[in-house]
Amino acid sequence: MSDMSEAPKIERIEDPISRMANNRQFRMLADIPVRMSVEVGSTSLRLADVMDLAEGSIVELDRQADDLLDIMVNGALIAKGEVVTVNGRYGIRIVDIAASETRLAGLEQRG
Repeated sequence: MSDMSEAPKIERIEDPISRMANNRQFRMLADIPVRMSVEVGSTSLRLADVMDLAEGSIVELDRQADDLLDIMVNGALIAKGEVVTVNGRYGIRIVDIAASETRLAGLEQRG
């Protein structure tokens, strides 16, 4: 985790998606709210194990501590990143954008 209290402004890189965003038809979609979440890891537990959890319990996840985290939008993987702190709050630094095939596959699975 790094301190990002002096974080620079987000720089926009011109790419095909940015050009589409400037298109009038796509601009009307810009106000649609989406849910971004970050997944640290996961595991499978039996219901009995979940019922046995108590304060101080530790649940081991399926990731190494130095692995990148999954950045999800509406449940679809869009990028990988790492945790940073920004003015005493958690943030996420985008390290890798998921390939468009991966992003679309996440949307198709939910459809």
